[in-house]
Amino acid sequence: MNAPLIRIDILSAIPELMESAINNSIIKIAQEKGVAEIYLHNLHDYADNKFGHIGGAGMLIMCEPIFKAIEKLQSQRKYDEVIFMAADGERLDQSLCNKLSLSRSIIIIAGHYKGIDQRIRDYLITKEISIGDFVLSGGELPALILTDAIVRLLPGVISDLESALEDSYQNDLLEAPQYTRPREYKGLSVPEVLLSGNKAKIDEWKLNQSIEKTKRLRPDLYQKYIDEQ
Repeated sequence: MNAPLIRIDILSAIPELMESAINNSIIKIAQEKGVAEIYLHNLHDYADNKFGHIGGAGMLIMCEPIFKAIEKLQSQRKYDEVIFMAADGERLDQSLCNKLSLSRSIIIIAGHYKGIDQRIRDYLITKEISIGDFVLSGGELPALILTDAIVRLLPGVISDLESALEDSYQNDLLEAPQYTRPREYKGLSVPEVLLSGNKAKIDEWKLNQSIEKTKRLRPDLYQKYIDEQ
């Protein structure tokens, strides 16, 4: 069996929050096909006290458990990135997901409680990523979002590669409207061009629809698209 294309190690104070997600759907498929390995690590296992304390509500996660966990992992292999999911980090977008999908191994730190000690950010973290301008109770959900966004890009995970390449944001445009059977439902019809079998016309329709949708809903992305033309 070939080596996986990427290994993702996720450090968390509450890893059980993520167990269901990594064992279902696209993330599960990526692991079953052998293109991704994903491991959850409980930071409490690296605490230097008999109670397993690493911080708590209203407190920061202490340096020691994260330093110890990362040092152990880095003694076993080289990591391309050590990522902290941070509300004040770089905004996650499709371009960043595309770049990270080319990594061989990454560590993702899912903070909890009040956050993590600044010294961790200063000396261990290579990239800080935010999923949006809002605050969550912990970094577990953002870590899962990043993991899903990365592994779905790996070869063989999504059977229709062309479909993945047409997803929203791949070319700074939102995805065109999509339709399925039946051809007509309650008087609502699928656009005739999509039934024509003419690939050139269908592609032209999809592009025009994407442009108009992006212009209407995301003028910031539309301007970026225009600037790159």
